Amino acid sequence: MLNLERLRTLDALARHGSVSGAADGLHVTTSAVSQQLAKLEREVGQPLLAKNGRGVRLTDAGRLLADHAARILSQVELAQSDIEAQRGRVVGDLTVVAFPTAARGLLPAALSALRMEHPQLRVQMREMEPDEAVRGVMRGDYDLAVVLDWYNRPLSMPEGLAKQELLHDPADVAMHVDHPLAGRDAVDLEEFADDDWVTWAEGEFCHEWLMFTLRGKGVEPRIAHVAEEHATQLALIAEGLGVCVAPRLGRGPVPDRVRVVPVRHAMRRHVYAVWRADADRRPSIRAAVDALCAAGEAVVG
Repeated sequence: MLNLERLRTLDALARHGSVSGAADGLHVTTSAVSQQLAKLEREVGQPLLAKNGRGVRLTDAGRLLADHAARILSQVELAQSDIEAQRGRVVGDLTVVAFPTAARGLLPAALSALRMEHPQLRVQMREMEPDEAVRGVMRGDYDLAVVLDWYNRPLSMPEGLAKQELLHDPADVAMHVDHPLAGRDAVDLEEFADDDWVTWAEGEFCHEWLMFTLRGKGVEPRIAHVAEEHATQLALIAEGLGVCVAPRLGRGPVPDRVRVVPVRHAMRRHVYAVWRADADRRPSIRAAVDALCAAGEAVVG
């Protein structure tokens, strides 16, 4: 009889590509992963791993069993969902990941509502960029993710995920009060062709969107400063060190020396909740999505 936890360990290794990656995904030590895989090899009577430089790779038998493990674990997820749905109670553990401004501007209200309405549900939240969050939900590392895309740059969404739109988040341009465009009712992005920009880190979804959007308008942006937090970006703007895109969700107080001006052709982020389709019937998932929708409506309202 194949052990389910050992199959889960093999599946994690196949998905993450390394023992250390599997350990991180399963929140265990690398030693625990190695022990589980060694026991699984003894159970099946064949080598599942082979040395590959400093790491390991799956053998033919390992890949075959990993494919079966992925299907078995998906069926287990469906079975758990059906059992939870039949029971109809919102209990157990739920892991939620969200991009930073949603973690600040949306999740606190949603998590508070869940704690009040479903005290037997234990929710753990962590910040995570959208691409990584989607991959984590697909792998089964997390139950639910709050992600975003932009009006002109959709987020790639793999098959096997369900999603629910939560809100549209408008974004403005933030500039110093002495900027020549600070008194305008609306601006166009191309009017900032000669400005320095404060932006997110290279490789992050919003940074790549900004580069794509400005270049599409014939502007090659001059990146002066990089900051992860919007509050830090606005603090730099307050000192006259550039301009930035400032989404409204989770924005917080705007410094006195900063003006935020809408863009004439509105820039919007679309905010979604995503989860594995085979977990769709879990009451805990449905309750969390409902709480996020209510939080989103409160933000828009």
